[in-house]
Amino acid sequence: MSAGTSVPAVSVIVVNYNAGDLLSACVGAALGSDVPVEVVVSDNGSDDGSLEHLRAAFGADPRLSILENRANLGFAAANNRAVPLVRADRLLFLNPDCLVGPDTLARMLAFMDSRPDVGMAGCIVRNPDGSEQVASRRAIPDPWIALKRILRLDRLLPKRGGRRLNLHHEPLPAEPVEVEAISGSFMLVSRRALDAVGPLDEGYFLHCEDLDWFVRFRQAGWTIALVPDVSVIHHKGACSRRSPLQVERHKHRGMERFYRKFQARGYPALFNGLVIFGIRAHYWSRVLVDTLSRMLGRPRSGKAD
Repeated sequence: MSAGTSVPAVSVIVVNYNAGDLLSACVGAALGSDVPVEVVVSDNGSDDGSLEHLRAAFGADPRLSILENRANLGFAAANNRAVPLVRADRLLFLNPDCLVGPDTLARMLAFMDSRPDVGMAGCIVRNPDGSEQVASRRAIPDPWIALKRILRLDRLLPKRGGRRLNLHHEPLPAEPVEVEAISGSFMLVSRRALDAVGPLDEGYFLHCEDLDWFVRFRQAGWTIALVPDVSVIHHKGACSRRSPLQVERHKHRGMERFYRKFQARGYPALFNGLVIFGIRAHYWSRVLVDTLSRMLGRPRSGKAD
């Protein structure tokens, strides 16, 4: 990190993989914050000119450092490599297609300063049209939630059936609340909590490493909080449009790893086998739909479950 006598209030870590011009917009927004920041971009071998554009726009700013990994290490590993380079007591893990406002970090820091029990905090994540994004407020998935989603019971019976995965249709809370999961696109983390919990699990390549972290934070006794009167804009999927099936493969592998790591021990072997079969069958159904769409010349929706 570039030399500086004062420690920043927030260290922003951005993992980039071909995010295009959005990377510069993301970094520029972070550098425009009302509080002192440093930004580290951990690049996973991008070849789309996003780093060149970033250097042209902000390369002279001493608050910006670029870590070139020369290959796609995955989301967790790229974040972990940047952590030793930053100095602040609060670390923001920010997606390169996510835009903060000038006062976003100041307001989030004020909340965390008032709540030393909070190890990680998120805000409301919005689509570019201003609507709340599906994964902005979430529960930790379990087999029952997964079954309801596969059978579309959560849509047929929206007010019944117990826990739901995504909570964006529910009214916003009036004040900060404890939650099971926030959006992985914006995770503000206390360094004390990070040191206690440990880094992201690099056994995940892309997807579900954030869920893993949420579980481990809560297991270690740290609160995860949502601050509902702060929001950011997320241009979802900027780094995954080139290879949607690769993304689906990593996502489903992540689901299986998460289930085996945290939930399988609570169920009999036969049930576990059915869950793993269901995860893999869901992935292959995606491959089949994608293949048929290509053969018939139809556009793929790209919609995620």
